[in-house]
Amino acid sequence: MANDKDDLSSITGLPEELGIDEDLGRTEQRLVIRTEKRRYDKPVTVVEGFDPSEVDVKELASELKRKMATGGTVHEGAIELQGDHRERSSTYYRTRDIRSNRDGRRGR
Repeated sequence: MANDKDDLSSITGLPEELGIDEDLGRTEQRLVIRTEKRRYDKPVTVVEGFDPSEVDVKELASELKRKMATGGTVHEGAIELQGDHRERSSTYYRTRDIRSNRDGRRGR
């Protein structure tokens, strides 16, 4: 079976050198950003819905933790950030052209 990059190039008819495939892959992802209450009623922001073949989730989690000045981890393919960072993380993904549904609501 051909990999996803070959499939996207054959669909768009554009050369791989343009990098269109990466942009299309990002816009196809739909992330869900929500909060959960954990121990001692502390909020945790959970970001899930990543395509593991398109995104290095651990690298993205490290970048998010630096940008938001918070701790966090990757658990079962989802990024978990300490605290309520729904709005800030949603804005961050919007700047990277990745759609998100904050709290499971319909995205923009």
